[in-house]
Amino acid sequence: MSSEERIIHPIPPEFDENSRILVLGSFPSVRSRADGFFYAHPKNRFWKIMEVLYSTELPDIPRRKAFLHENNIALWDTVASCSIKASEDSSITSVQANDLSPILRSSRIDRIFTNGRKSYDLYMKLTYPLTGIEPVLLPSTSPANAAWSLEALISFWQVILCH
Repeated sequence: MSSEERIIHPIPPEFDENSRILVLGSFPSVRSRADGFFYAHPKNRFWKIMEVLYSTELPDIPRRKAFLHENNIALWDTVASCSIKASEDSSITSVQANDLSPILRSSRIDRIFTNGRKSYDLYMKLTYPLTGIEPVLLPSTSPANAAWSLEALISFWQVILCH
């Protein structure tokens, strides 16, 4: 059983001046922290959902980064630092929120989606008062959210296409 660690978010936000939507996770998994990019765990369904919604293949980090820029999608997380046990959102404590102002100032973000309840709750508590941008809560793509099938996730996540 792994113990809780205090960790500073090691992955920079992925965005550019044309980004229109921002997808916020909670905090990167152990695998994502090791690989240096978002949703790296092979059982996380984020990239599979994007492949289905956008009819594309996203086999590696360079292609995933290009995809995000081509589709004006920014990725980051709500949490800048926290105490966490492994990759367990439920263990997150002592949270410091990421400052979204550099992204919001440097891009065209007008819609924020949260990947899961933990990201949504932390955003509403710590970040919404500063941004005033109401987020859209989407079900978590994490393998820990096993109650949701890929098809059900795709059904909910397709809302990002309407933007």
